[in-house]
Amino acid sequence: MTSDVAIQVQGLGKKYCRSLRRTLAYGVRDVARDVFGMTPAWSELRRDEFWALTDVSFEVKRGECLGLVGPNGAGKSTLLKLLNGVTLPDKGMIRTHGRVGALIELGAGFHPMLTGRENIYLSSAILGLGKEEITDKFDAIVEFAGLEDFIDSPVKYYSSGMYVRLGFAVAVHSAPDILLVDEALAVGDVLFQAKCFAKFKEFKERGATIVFVTHSLDLVTSHCDRALLLGRGRVLCDQSPKAVVDEYNRSIATRSEGDQHRLGEGVAEKALFKEIEWSGLFRTNPTEDRYGGRKAEILEAGIFDVDGVPAQVLERNHEYVIKVKVRHNESMPAAIVAFTIKDADGRVLCGTNTLYQNVNMGRMQKEETIVVAFRQTTRLNPGEYLLSLGCGALENGDYSVYDRRFDYMTFQIVGDSPRVGLFDPECTVRWERMN
Repeated sequence: MTSDVAIQVQGLGKKYCRSLRRTLAYGVRDVARDVFGMTPAWSELRRDEFWALTDVSFEVKRGECLGLVGPNGAGKSTLLKLLNGVTLPDKGMIRTHGRVGALIELGAGFHPMLTGRENIYLSSAILGLGKEEITDKFDAIVEFAGLEDFIDSPVKYYSSGMYVRLGFAVAVHSAPDILLVDEALAVGDVLFQAKCFAKFKEFKERGATIVFVTHSLDLVTSHCDRALLLGRGRVLCDQSPKAVVDEYNRSIATRSEGDQHRLGEGVAEKALFKEIEWSGLFRTNPTEDRYGGRKAEILEAGIFDVDGVPAQVLERNHEYVIKVKVRHNESMPAAIVAFTIKDADGRVLCGTNTLYQNVNMGRMQKEETIVVAFRQTTRLNPGEYLLSLGCGALENGDYSVYDRRFDYMTFQIVGDSPRVGLFDPECTVRWERMN
């Protein structure tokens, strides 16, 4: 293990048993085999056993922040527990260099009957700090957690947010060389999360390593140097955060489509899916709000970079193309095609349509399908947004809706910005001296 590598994992495997009774029986049997010097056959699965992790290998360098993403049951939390030594692997090897701090489960290590003060001393001692060192850091821990008024109350009365604030404060002030964080950060409020990620930046600058699990893909692309995509206990992708998030979105979209087919869609709908070449490239919203007379209909849409590569995580100040595929169900003038972008609170931020852009597409024949491409530079600041679509026509001075698809899909913007408001104003600043 080279000096610049903080974590090395090779051929890691961990299996569990679905039956509690058999878990206990297998445990007794394995301990007996170990006592008599008999090596268990770890590669074989016994009844009700399954591999939670299989043949996992990767390295994390000093000062690197690694994000673990994947669906529920992919093995993310199991991997963190193995890295922290909470549980032992059934096969493979883990090597870590330096002190490990972890916030893996909400309130793990806290005694509910002890006060916050007593739990700080207890948890810090478990992490390897001496009593004098804990006393020196005590005030900083309490201030970071924001629990000055509750530090002498039993933690059984703490809310989930107070639990996680105290647990994270203890973990980071133990000055670990490796910090492991599970989804627990999602419990904290926005201000506390900002404080945590500022601490992450401080850790990275001093060469500490961070590994954290999250379902918030925006956090992965904003704070991680690298990411792993786990699925069914295996590493499916080990690349840049953006590449991993895009692959995760594609995998979810493909799986969702397969689930729909298994639930028994009609033959006509299956044929329609075969027609649509973008199917499976994007993670769309299964609960979108859709209405309209369907004189023309939006088959699907997506966001692509200028080279035609599908993207659901966009870089700020880069050009992208929003493509909308529309089928006309009768002979008619081409429908007006529109899109709008909203923030997570539902506020409409921007949008346009072919009428505003003076695009005349002429007359369409029945069953004729067109693709309308809106090319623009992303001026939105980092965050998560919603893309809505629509098509219709002006008839006798009124707008007639053919197809309206609210909140069709989400997408994310990443990149550096002042993060003031929602847009980059791109203003020109001048000044002059007044005498």
